[in-house]
Amino acid sequence: MSKFIRATASATVMAMFCFVGNAFAEITVASWGGAYTMSQQKAYGDTFSDSPLVGGKVNFVNYNGGLGEVRSQVESGSIQWDIVDVLPSQARTGCDEGLFEELPRDVFAKAPDGTPMDQDMFVSVPNDCVVPQIWWSYMAFFKKGTFSGTQPNTIADFFNVKKFPGKRGIHTWANALIEMALMADGVPPANVYKEMSKKAGIDRAFAKLDTIKDHVVFWSSGAKPLELVTSGEVSMALAYNGRVGAAILSEDAPFVPIWDGQVLEEEWLVMTKGTNNYDEALRFLIHASAPAQQAGQAKWINYGPMRKSGMAILAANEPYFHNGKNIMPHMPNTDEHMKGGLYANPDWWADNGASISERFKAWQGK
Repeated sequence: MSKFIRATASATVMAMFCFVGNAFAEITVASWGGAYTMSQQKAYGDTFSDSPLVGGKVNFVNYNGGLGEVRSQVESGSIQWDIVDVLPSQARTGCDEGLFEELPRDVFAKAPDGTPMDQDMFVSVPNDCVVPQIWWSYMAFFKKGTFSGTQPNTIADFFNVKKFPGKRGIHTWANALIEMALMADGVPPANVYKEMSKKAGIDRAFAKLDTIKDHVVFWSSGAKPLELVTSGEVSMALAYNGRVGAAILSEDAPFVPIWDGQVLEEEWLVMTKGTNNYDEALRFLIHASAPAQQAGQAKWINYGPMRKSGMAILAANEPYFHNGKNIMPHMPNTDEHMKGGLYANPDWWADNGASISERFKAWQGK
């Protein structure tokens, strides 16, 4: 590359950030810990800190979710977390409450074909507070050798304890279980939320859950379903796709994913309202939401980029996982894996989640 081209490229990158100050502050990102935060550190934090044209040091800390601590920081004016990794409901509620900064949308990196970030998405952006992070899903899985003959491969099979005997590991909250129960009962993914918006549809979902009630082992920790399946305490379980995929990719675990009936959940990054490090935090969000970094996270964990151009990078560069294995077979939001699955509807759960959760708790206690 000639000196002129290098200088031009440098000038272009610096112009992109001309709206911010020159001093690089240390910023703090609150996330969920474990392999997930490790993937963010490697894909976003390390590449951000190592680039003289982008930014400075990024400090990741763990939190347990919810908006309580964010609300406390904003109300006290003592901001400790510049950026927070949030679930879809918190992304919407926090923006509505003024806990997050509303971000300029024209500063974010476009896709290689020029598509703006907000149009380069698998779903609509809910508000101006968020930037895309990843897709993760609830999915069913089992261990090789558990069943002889025909193998389960649909969400209906998960609910069929006569054909596929054994206990079932499910989580202790209603999200995704209602959707899965309806899909197992024959509702097409495209019609699930229409059905859930009717009392009869919710009754139908709980009636389907009743068919496995006597076979259920509940879990609340993400590692637990893998332990239950490995030990044989359950023959099948629901789990986070990243847990199942990481075990297969990194440990050669003998797990078989069932993509049919999976329910995908959004994950977003937001900036805490009133941070003293606005400029640097915005630099980081621009960096972390760019297609290359969206794809970069998948080198370390099999959660899907929210940007379409990020997925395209993965597909074009297999084998992509850091240990030389193909990542696309383990991505939740490929066209193939989405044939029998659906994207969760956070707005539906925001409107109806309280009553559904109350009914689900009562169901658990029966």
